[in-house]
Amino acid sequence: MQIQTHVVDVNTPTGVMRTYVHRPIHHKPVAAILFYSEIFQQTGPIERAARFMAGQGYAVLVPEVFHELNPIGTVLGYDDAGRDKGNADKAAKDVQGYDSDNRAMIDYLSTQNWYNGNLGAMGFCIGGHLAFRAALQPEVKATACFYATDLHTNIIPNKPNQHSMERLADIKGELMMIWGKHDSHIPTAGRVLVNQKLTEANLTFTWHEFNGQHAFMRDEGERYDPQLAMTGYQLAIQMFGNTL
Repeated sequence: MQIQTHVVDVNTPTGVMRTYVHRPIHHKPVAAILFYSEIFQQTGPIERAARFMAGQGYAVLVPEVFHELNPIGTVLGYDDAGRDKGNADKAAKDVQGYDSDNRAMIDYLSTQNWYNGNLGAMGFCIGGHLAFRAALQPEVKATACFYATDLHTNIIPNKPNQHSMERLADIKGELMMIWGKHDSHIPTAGRVLVNQKLTEANLTFTWHEFNGQHAFMRDEGERYDPQLAMTGYQLAIQMFGNTL
């Protein structure tokens, strides 16, 4: 399936959010996926992953997740400077800003004649967590979270009921949680805790752990595992096909 890409500047309560839209070139209404990047925003690997999913027949929206903190179009490098800046942005952004970002994208989609009303979410690393955060929105029917960071950490200081794991009752759709067993960012105890909480909340979810490292989906760098990446895509495509 051939796809097209265009740029939309979505207005949010915290400023303009550059959003990259990848979708089929035909004009039939399709389901949409809110696709969340790592802390580096839409890098080459993220763009290729989003375009791959668009090629399965979806409209894929990639927002600049730290739009309040950077000039429009900012892409950070996969190096120490980029990692430090991205982590600083992650610490600086108010978690409620992600909720208003999600609502702004959903409102934008509702005005598009190429959107059929079925919505999913997907993301890698912090984007896996942000996809999980998107699942709090009632319109989201299915969410694929790849090695979602910070789900297992403590609640947000002085801000009760804002951590994503404290709002599990708001999740109505299906979740898919995909992890690497050799992920130094998410220890085994952390994964066990997340699994326990999702089970106790009686959520509809599937759970997959592979012998991979953090960022095994990223087709750049030494941690990339093409076989695991293909398996991850196949699992996500199957879930979205069943739910959207």
